[in-house]
Amino acid sequence: MNIFSFFAGAGFLDLGFETTGNFNIVYVNEFHKSFDDIYKYSREKMGINPPKYGHHVEDISVLLDNNNLEGLITQIEESKEQALTGIIGGPPCPDFSVAGKNRGKDGDNGKLSGIYAKIICRTQPDFFLFENVKGLYRTAKHRAFFEQLKKQFIENGFYLTEQLINALEYGVPQDRERIILIGIRKDIAKKLNLKIDGNHLADFPWNGHKTYNIKDIKDVHWPANDPYKERGHLPIPNEIIEDLTVQYWWDKNDVTHHPDANMFFKPKAGLARFQSTDEGDDKKKSFKRLHRWRYSPTVAYGNNEVHIHPYEPRRISVSEALALQSLPSEFVIPQNITLTDAFKTIGNGVPYLAAKGIANSIYDYLNRK
Repeated sequence: MNIFSFFAGAGFLDLGFETTGNFNIVYVNEFHKSFDDIYKYSREKMGINPPKYGHHVEDISVLLDNNNLEGLITQIEESKEQALTGIIGGPPCPDFSVAGKNRGKDGDNGKLSGIYAKIICRTQPDFFLFENVKGLYRTAKHRAFFEQLKKQFIENGFYLTEQLINALEYGVPQDRERIILIGIRKDIAKKLNLKIDGNHLADFPWNGHKTYNIKDIKDVHWPANDPYKERGHLPIPNEIIEDLTVQYWWDKNDVTHHPDANMFFKPKAGLARFQSTDEGDDKKKSFKRLHRWRYSPTVAYGNNEVHIHPYEPRRISVSEALALQSLPSEFVIPQNITLTDAFKTIGNGVPYLAAKGIANSIYDYLNRK
């Protein structure tokens, strides 16, 4: 199937779709050039072909211009003649995040969700994916906007299904909840004899590619905080889920020998703070020290949030952050990217294994018949 990707960032969501072997990314849109540079560089290093219709480094709102929109529609229609064609993307979400700006649909970023919905409705892909923070789903004032978007999709010919997922369920070592909304055009659903309940896809296999049940994960007796000891040894506790831990993924990706291992912010002052915080003390707004034998809190490196290495007196590195997003070790960020941009795009990205699991569920669903 062919995919048109919007708000692509460094391409974590896209990579999840690509590596199933069942999807081709044929179009990429991203506003920030540095993020798109990472996208191109990482794909080149991994031997992935560039998108057929190219990279479009521009504000998504320009696509609502008649000439630009007609060009996009032409490309999507051409793609639909070759294979089922979808649009995927996660509009920037600070305006819906409780920890962010919380300005809602009228914020600069919030407006992008509305524009993304208009593009989907006007271009009529065979299916789409919309990803956003849980605040859009759970906060009352934002939920009304979410329901408005869903009504718009239904009125423009899509059946829908949604779920609030946690990246942990897919084997990602990170507690990260996100709302996923999937739409399939009504004529496509009927051709495929999909089961429909009102305006909803009745039997979408949300759990088909999950590795764990979130309740089982939360019921595990994870270790509490431990006194910080520089480069100290701490044996693995009994009865935890090892492959959901920070240390497991850092070992798996060999982060100390990764090309991005030395990309981290050097402390200019306040070294004592890096030497005194307990391992696992991650409840503060900032300066959260990870625990090697627990999963990470949400990977988010903005609004002064700092994640500290469990047993070294420093922030975590780019290679360590990439591992916490469950990316393969072959994914590399070029050295000429600023640390600010590197950590921002990592924090913005959809965890790779979650993206891959959702992509596999979409493929299974559409290929059932």
